[in-house]
Amino acid sequence: MTTSLVTIAALDAKLSGRYRKKFTVSPFLTRRVVSFQANRGRPCHRWYRFKESFSADLVEHLLHKYRVRGRILDPFAGVGTALFAASRLGIASDGIELLPVGREIIRTRLALHEGLSDSDRATLHYWADACPWQRGEAKLRLNVLRITQGAYPSATIDAIERYLAAMHTENRKVFVVLRFALLCVLESVSYTRKDGQYLRWDYRAGRRRGATRFDKGAIGEFLPAIKAKIEEILSDTAFTEKNYDDTTTSKITLRDGSCLDIMPKLSSNSYDAILTSPPYCNRYDYTRTYALELALLGLSDAEVSALRQKMLSCTVENRTKDLQNDTYIKFAKISNSDELLASILHRLEAEKKHGNLNNNGIPRMIRGYFNEMSCVLGECYRVLKPDARLIMINDNVRYAGISISVDLILSSIAEKIGFVTEKILVVPTQKGNSSQQMGTHGCVPLRKCVYVWRKRSYDI
Repeated sequence: MTTSLVTIAALDAKLSGRYRKKFTVSPFLTRRVVSFQANRGRPCHRWYRFKESFSADLVEHLLHKYRVRGRILDPFAGVGTALFAASRLGIASDGIELLPVGREIIRTRLALHEGLSDSDRATLHYWADACPWQRGEAKLRLNVLRITQGAYPSATIDAIERYLAAMHTENRKVFVVLRFALLCVLESVSYTRKDGQYLRWDYRAGRRRGATRFDKGAIGEFLPAIKAKIEEILSDTAFTEKNYDDTTTSKITLRDGSCLDIMPKLSSNSYDAILTSPPYCNRYDYTRTYALELALLGLSDAEVSALRQKMLSCTVENRTKDLQNDTYIKFAKISNSDELLASILHRLEAEKKHGNLNNNGIPRMIRGYFNEMSCVLGECYRVLKPDARLIMINDNVRYAGISISVDLILSSIAEKIGFVTEKILVVPTQKGNSSQQMGTHGCVPLRKCVYVWRKRSYDI
């Protein structure tokens, strides 16, 4: 018998009642603060537009609010917003990141934090002013993936390939900065725009057929874009060197890979807080939206495909992961025993059977997401010190007319692992579901929250 929407709503209401006193609408948590938008005016944080990031303002607010000191962990480090903001406050920061784009950005910022020599700074000013790649004949072929074929105007490809060849003649520090500047401008000079689950293509690329005609607007020219980015990096590094006391800055450590693989190797009871935002359960495929950057970093199509499977299950192409060690089996069982989640999955499987889902991978993705997140939460509990907090930013989602209260389900799982739910801080402005969902099922606002869970002072 198919689980009804009424049954799911009743279970959701029951769980909502359990956490009713934990919900707090926080005026500080504007959509701007809980997204990349507030980073636009922050030196260094503004260099690369990582749409899925939260802001340095949010990190600073939460670390001050909960009086965090010592050492923190971000198991989904992204471009390092939490790491760098915490470090500036004198808090040692460890990050784990799987996506090569994020790792490249973090490592470049760490290299720049060590400072530029007068010679390196002069060389970069020369690149911004004289554009030496324009005079060279040498070119270095730009790596292309299937998804990035035809992503740039021909004149832009020519300029990029001359730039790539010329930057290889510089020393390592200058090379790193020049490649990073290029990484930051790729989208703006391309026919593409990052758009949630995929790269959206401008009609001028001649790639997309059909009735939909997307016009990106002005497509940036390479020369002014790269000049402006190099100048911005030089300006921001000069500003930070002048205005920040590096003696108060704490160490940042980055580990490459999946937190599911790396966290079991970390010491127990070793972190004073965890502050993170995992990929949301929203079908966003980072390997597609960041394909231009992955191509520049030299990944092949096979490597991108393998990367997609290593990432947390948040896209319909993710296959079920092998979580077969004894600890992960235990945590996955906690997820699978959640009554609300089980009812949602039962309903989605029925919708799949009747051909009502726009992708049959949705139930598998949702099951995988919560199983894997349960394992992450279990490891977070182990590595945190007693009474330390796990602070997580996440979104609720909706599929086939079913609103999935990610905040309630994850809080329930966290408590079964041993956490105490202190607060669920709610962003005042709720967002609507996708246009496709609205057209079929109507507009239902979805909560975006910051969860605050605390490890017990004793193990249960």
